[in-house]
Amino acid sequence: MTATPSAGRIVHYVSHGTPVRGDGSQAFAPACRAAVVTEVDTDNPDRIGLAVLNPTGMFFHPLAAGGSVHADAETSLGGSWHWPERV
Repeated sequence: MTATPSAGRIVHYVSHGTPVRGDGSQAFAPACRAAVVTEVDTDNPDRIGLAVLNPTGMFFHPLAAGGSVHADAETSLGGSWHWPERV
């Protein structure tokens, strides 16, 4: 990551999508969602806590209890975060 995240910054969270069915399809595929950084791991700033803004409500990923989210700008795997793309 080029910038260091801090509380209050906006990032993209990649949702997991729904479980994969037997035929390999999903009812809902992973998607980028807006998220607000709520906390940053001082030992590893790529590991953050988020408040994710979904169309149907908010979801929280705190640092405590292993709920943190790790940076992944290259593959955008479900459950990761990255900086918003410039458009």
